[in-house]
Amino acid sequence: MQTFLDFLTDNILRNPPVLLGLIAAIGLIIQRKNIADIVKGSLTAAFGMFILDVGVNLIIDTISPINDAFQETIAEEAEVTEALSDVTFLADYGGEVGLAMFIGLILHLVIARVTPVKTIFLTGHMLWWFPFIFVAAGVEGGLSGISLIVFGAILSAMYWSFMPWIMRRYIWDVTGDDSFLIGHPTGILSIISGFVAKRVGNKERSTESLNVPKSLSFFREISVTGSIVIFVVFIIMYFVAPEIVAEGDNFIFNAITQGLTFGAGLIVMLQGVRMLINQIIPAFQGISDKVIPGAIPAFDVPILFNYKPNAVIIGFLVAMTTSTIMILIANTTNLFGVLLVPLVVTSFFEMGGAAIVGEGQGGLKGSIIGTIVSAIVMVGLMGISVVVYETTIQNWLLIFGGNDFSIFGPLASWLAQLFSGVLG
Repeated sequence: MQTFLDFLTDNILRNPPVLLGLIAAIGLIIQRKNIADIVKGSLTAAFGMFILDVGVNLIIDTISPINDAFQETIAEEAEVTEALSDVTFLADYGGEVGLAMFIGLILHLVIARVTPVKTIFLTGHMLWWFPFIFVAAGVEGGLSGISLIVFGAILSAMYWSFMPWIMRRYIWDVTGDDSFLIGHPTGILSIISGFVAKRVGNKERSTESLNVPKSLSFFREISVTGSIVIFVVFIIMYFVAPEIVAEGDNFIFNAITQGLTFGAGLIVMLQGVRMLINQIIPAFQGISDKVIPGAIPAFDVPILFNYKPNAVIIGFLVAMTTSTIMILIANTTNLFGVLLVPLVVTSFFEMGGAAIVGEGQGGLKGSIIGTIVSAIVMVGLMGISVVVYETTIQNWLLIFGGNDFSIFGPLASWLAQLFSGVLG
C-alpha cells in the first residue's frame, strides 16, 4: 500500500504536467473523442503545464537569491535551526503526509460529487503542501497515528473544496469566465484585497489602461516591466546584502542577467497558461458532464496573470515595499520573538493574485490599497504561524508563509490541541 502511495504521489500527484495530461485524456475519453484528438489534447495540456512550470521555476530562480541574501544576513544574528525544515520534518512524518493526501483526495471528490460545492482542485504541488502543513499542525497540537492522518486528510479536503469556491466571485469578476477557479494559498490575501478594494477603489481607472507616454510604451509589456523591476531590485540589494552576487561577478551584469531571466520566465509562464487553458477547459467538460456534474477545475494562481499583467507587477512592488517595512518594524521591536525575512515568493505569487483581485474590484486605486492592507496582514500571519510551528516547520514558513498556510495552519494547530485533549 505504501509503495503504491509513494508511486502515486511522486509520479502523478506531484508531477503537474502528468496530472493535467491525464485529466485532459480522461475528459476527452469520456466525451468519446477520436484517438487523434485524445493524444493531441492530452499532450498539449501536459506541454502547457510543463511550460508553465518552467516559467515559474525561472521566476523562482530569479527571486530566490533575494531571500537567500536576507537569510544569510539574518543568520549572523540568529542561528537557523536545521531541525525545523521541510526535509527533516518529512523524514519523520512523510508517510503520514502521503496518507493524509490520499484520503483527503477521496474526501474532496466526494464533497464535489454530493454537495453544491463543485471544486476540483488541480494545483498539483498544493495537493502535497496542504496535507504537509495540516499534519505539521496536528503534530504541534499533540496528535499522532491514525488520528493525525485523519485530521490532516479532513482539513486538506475541506481546504481544497471550499477555499476556491469561497473566492469564486472575486475570480470571475476578473476573468469574466466562470469555467475555472483558483486553487492556491493566495485565498485569504486575495479576499482581503478584494474586500478593501471594492470599498475604496474606482473600477473606471484600470491598471491596464494607464496613460503611459509613447516613449515609455514598453512598460505595457509585463516581461519588459518585470525585467526592469528585477534589475533595479538586484542593484539595490547589492548595497544592502553584497553576498547576493557571487565572488568575482560584476553586480551590474548580474542584475542584468537576473532581470532578463525574470522577463523570460514571465513570457514562458504566460505561454504555458494560454496553452493549458485552451486544452484543459474543453477536456474537463467531459468530467463535469458525466462524472461529477457541474465540476469546476481550480488552477494555480499564474493562470490569472494573463488577465491583468500590470496589476501583477504593481502588486509585487507594493507588497515587497509594504511587507519589508513591516518586517523591519517587527524585527526591531522583537514583536514575534523570531527574526522574519522578506517574503519574496509570497509577494510575487500570492500578492500578485491579491493585486489582480483588488484590481477587479476597485481598479488601480483598489489594487494598490488592497495590496497594502493584504501585505500588512501577510506579515502578521507569518509572524503568528512561525511561532505556532516552532517545533516542526518554522523555517519553511519563513520562506513560503504569510498566506493561507499561515492562517489555516495555526487554526488547525489549536483545533488539534482541542482534539488531543479530548482523546487524552
